[in-house]
Amino acid sequence: MDDIENENQNSFSTRKSELEARWQTAIDRLTPYTTYRWIGFSVLLVLFMLRIILSQGWYIVCYALGIYLLNMFLAFLTPKFDPSAQEEENEDGPSLPTRNDEEFRPFIRRLPEFKFWYSSTKATIAAIFCSFFEFFDISVYWPILLVYFIILFALTMRRQIQHMVKYRYIPFDLGKRKYKKVPTTNSPSDEINLQQAK
Repeated sequence: MDDIENENQNSFSTRKSELEARWQTAIDRLTPYTTYRWIGFSVLLVLFMLRIILSQGWYIVCYALGIYLLNMFLAFLTPKFDPSAQEEENEDGPSLPTRNDEEFRPFIRRLPEFKFWYSSTKATIAAIFCSFFEFFDISVYWPILLVYFIILFALTMRRQIQHMVKYRYIPFDLGKRKYKKVPTTNSPSDEINLQQAK
């Protein structure tokens, strides 16, 4: 009897491991396709909003999704190493470069783009799933939720933009200098010249 239970547990854990490996492989294949991933997320979000508007319900689910996406967006915009916290530790000032002669430090996000997309997509799918159950359709006056969300969004984004201006960092690649790759050619004459130089 114990052998049968152990065999069932082993087959279940093996099957679970195989499914997890397949899922991870599929997710890894999506990584380079940033534009298509965000288009897919946008389609899911529009479908969810259409579901909410047409059914005229599940406003609390929509509000919860909005708050979660706002939280993820703020983590996406915030640097991994907060300059204000480092300024408090070091009396010298901010650690991000403020002059041209200071060392360059790249912008590292607290929440990387892929994790932002993945978490947002999972949350939107969960919200769509919740919108099919009457249990989650809590009766609320939706204009109050909408106004509260707009005020919350405006205040948090204002604070984030002030933080970006104060510590002089830009979380996007827009307007930044881009360097081109110099093509290298290895012709047979170059190899001969290299051998002669030795």
